[in-house]
Amino acid sequence: MRTLLLLSAFVFSHVTAADTLTTENYIVEVESRCAEGSVSCNDVHYTGVSKVSGNRINLEGKTWHTKCADGVTPCRFLGYRFENGNTTYIVLESGVLRVVQGKDRVLVDEKGTWSY
Repeated sequence: MRTLLLLSAFVFSHVTAADTLTTENYIVEVESRCAEGSVSCNDVHYTGVSKVSGNRINLEGKTWHTKCADGVTPCRFLGYRFENGNTTYIVLESGVLRVVQGKDRVLVDEKGTWSY
């Protein structure tokens, strides 16, 4: 019985949570694979599907936060960041999907709706 309780505690401490952002042209599923209650997470999965072409991309990334006054500690949650070569996929908590190539070439900037 004790082993079962320990196993249950381990399984539920690493709950994955997937949320879906739907924009005009994309459906993006974001899955956090960190322990529930974690402030930041470096194990987040992105699956994006184009509504137009049906093309799919899978990426690994992390949560994105502002920094607290000490310049190190994560403060306010902004969303998620995923890198693919020199292209950055940003999924904001506010429902914006932004894909930026290089430093400033915006390829996608669409507002969508989250479903949880």
